[in-house]
Amino acid sequence: MKVGTRGSGLALAQTKGIITDLSRFTREKIELKVIKTTGDKIKDSQLYNIDAKGIFTRELDKALLEEEVDFAVHSLKDLPTDLNEDLEIVAVPKRETPHDALISPYSWDEMPENASLGTSSLRREAFCKFHQKKVIVKPIRGNIDTRIRKVESGQYDATLMAAAGLKRLGLAHHIQQTFPIDYLTPAAGQGALAIVSRKDSSVKEVLKGLNDFTSFQEVTAEKKVLRELGVGCQWPLGVCARADGDLMDLYGALLTKEGGVISRVSVRGPLKEAEEVGREAARIMGDGYS
Repeated sequence: MKVGTRGSGLALAQTKGIITDLSRFTREKIELKVIKTTGDKIKDSQLYNIDAKGIFTRELDKALLEEEVDFAVHSLKDLPTDLNEDLEIVAVPKRETPHDALISPYSWDEMPENASLGTSSLRREAFCKFHQKKVIVKPIRGNIDTRIRKVESGQYDATLMAAAGLKRLGLAHHIQQTFPIDYLTPAAGQGALAIVSRKDSSVKEVLKGLNDFTSFQEVTAEKKVLRELGVGCQWPLGVCARADGDLMDLYGALLTKEGGVISRVSVRGPLKEAEEVGREAARIMGDGYS
């Protein structure tokens, strides 16, 4: 089998972890192919100022469709809401924490006024404004190591990142603090991986052995909210579902770019009815901005 991945340290770590997991139930050798995406080539722009749909996945999709690779490993939050009709998410492995984390010598409450905070996420920027943090938000790009160095060298006073990536790279010791889901609501799918293959792939059934039902249901509900609302990274939307036994709690917050609240929602429903939970949350949220 051949697996396609982006070439960042995080993408490689995630893909190598998947290869290790696969080796538990298949003896087949798995070849890793690094594919550079459009998003990897853009170094100096806020992602929400460009057409960001599929910029981290388009080239991997092409490799799948042209059968250069058998499957691809993605950070699920990077996937467009609607995949190519010939592709599907065949597995979502057990999810890492979905929370956002602060990288800074300061705690969130002790952040000096007019401190420089690096983020290229419209969602994170809007939540800072919502909480009336008197920080100066500046674009920051680069891989996780690069962004940490920019804070440690004093170029920025702080940055916000997904805690999951830091944990997967063994860099959790850099986390100053993590945020509750209802304070800084994560992006849909944050902390989860997606294994994508062609619908007609001969290895699809093997790949399904990687799936974690609970994680799959959580992200299904979250992505359903995005699909129903028709919003992407051009909107400050946070949505996170967490399983509680056979039930699921989904929390969502849709803000304006200026940090105003358009809609906040909390929905509880059966874990096995993830799409319905997501649809109900989207219906309530949609009433807030229609």
